[in-house]
Amino acid sequence: MKLVDITLPLETSENQDLWKKEAARMLGIKPDTINQLRIHKHSIDSRQKTIKVRLRLEVFMGKDFPDPVVLRPHLKELPDNAPTLLIVGCGPAGMFAALEAIALGCKPIVLERGKDVFHRRYDLPKATLHGHIEPDSNYCFGEGGAGTFSDGKLYTRADKRGPVRKVYETFVAHGAPEKILIDAHPHIGSNRLPKVVTAMRQSILHAGGQVHFSEKVVHFLIQDSKIIGLQTAQGKEFLADAVILATGHSSRDIYKMLVEKAIPVEQKPFAVGVRIEHPQPLIDQIQYHLSHGQPRHRLLPAAKYSLATKIDERGVHSFCMCPGGYIVPAATENDEVVVNGMSLSRRNSAFANSGMVVTVEPEDTQMYHATHGVLAGIAYQKHLEQTAKQAGGHGQVAPAQRMTDFLSGRLSQTLSKSSYKPGLRSSQLDQLLPSGIVDRMKTGLQKFGNTMKGYVTDEATLLGFETRTSSPVRIPRDSKTLEHPTVENLYPCGEGAGFAGGIASAAIDGMRCAQAAAAKINNK
Repeated sequence: MKLVDITLPLETSENQDLWKKEAARMLGIKPDTINQLRIHKHSIDSRQKTIKVRLRLEVFMGKDFPDPVVLRPHLKELPDNAPTLLIVGCGPAGMFAALEAIALGCKPIVLERGKDVFHRRYDLPKATLHGHIEPDSNYCFGEGGAGTFSDGKLYTRADKRGPVRKVYETFVAHGAPEKILIDAHPHIGSNRLPKVVTAMRQSILHAGGQVHFSEKVVHFLIQDSKIIGLQTAQGKEFLADAVILATGHSSRDIYKMLVEKAIPVEQKPFAVGVRIEHPQPLIDQIQYHLSHGQPRHRLLPAAKYSLATKIDERGVHSFCMCPGGYIVPAATENDEVVVNGMSLSRRNSAFANSGMVVTVEPEDTQMYHATHGVLAGIAYQKHLEQTAKQAGGHGQVAPAQRMTDFLSGRLSQTLSKSSYKPGLRSSQLDQLLPSGIVDRMKTGLQKFGNTMKGYVTDEATLLGFETRTSSPVRIPRDSKTLEHPTVENLYPCGEGAGFAGGIASAAIDGMRCAQAAAAKINNK
């Protein structure tokens, strides 16, 4: 088998005879010597008016025939005396840590504060339709983590961190579409991920692991600077040989508990801003070079974009762009409003949305440091979220402003239609956000408008606020052992610990922490 890259015009990109012809030309062979072709990678290049499709093909020749690709869970059942590994959090970091632990002969015991995906989905309409947040079961907390019901995109630049392909193959083995193995920007979708997550949990259980829902960790059991277990709000104690802390970026009570226990944590940069919503046809028009009203080609997905610049030593960039998506309420308490984006697998909503955020450095949160210390960044986030709640007025109604009015510093007299179900209230986001965020965002938006002609428009709406891009706190760990430097057998992991940023990178970090913990446990 050989790999070959070919490029075809969009209109002929499905013609497999052309695939064979181009592959043969690239390899300097005759087309009839090729037995079979299989797509290894697929991407769309829309930078020029003539849109092209780039294909990386697996070429099989002579007596070489491809083996059928059948991915299935293949974990062996654990022995009764397997060492135990406690995992806090059932998001991607926690679930992949559990699967990896089983493969390495350790019994994972996963403690999740929220509900399983089946019951969790009944709590989400309470937020979207009735404006009420269930504190432990929402878009952030529950089985599968934040990504399960808020998009499920897998694209990552974390190839150097570990086996991204293994992550994708694990998802496919548990029911995700095989397409994620070849797409340049793979995406599962919030309508499909719950079934995949459920299947992953069943793999953990069938092999002898445990998954406990509605078990919120409230106390670390530490003896002689070693963590030996955890206590939950239900009054239960769980003991284990090691603990992986994979709580996600919104478990603020965990950070507070660490500080109260004098377990070192540190501030780190994060980003805050707004969520911007455009009509999807407008983004299609800009990205695919279409004339006004011209529909996109049937082979083209809903168009996406990625924008980034630096203004006054602070990054300004789009975040978690959701083509054909929806904006959802991502708060974890009822005194705050937080917005995030998601897409279903088809990405067929009439709207495109993206976070538009500005980097916040630790020195930008000094006004909260005297009272909150190392948790000043969380206080900064919380203040913005409470401000959004007050401006929205009630429930999960979000303050909003047309992009052009934001740039001009005026209240929007009307607002465009939106995918955000709790509703919008016209507000001057340019007065609610800190001036350093507003000034940099205005400059960034104007710059992006020059890059993407038509991006700055009266049709675009800004919703407040996007604050949960990442954790403002890092839980330190040794670069080699991955253990916390002052608490033995504690392994900070994933987004909540500040070592990942998305589903794929969190999954990779979960596997790495499981490997590190298992290596120590098995060598005792």
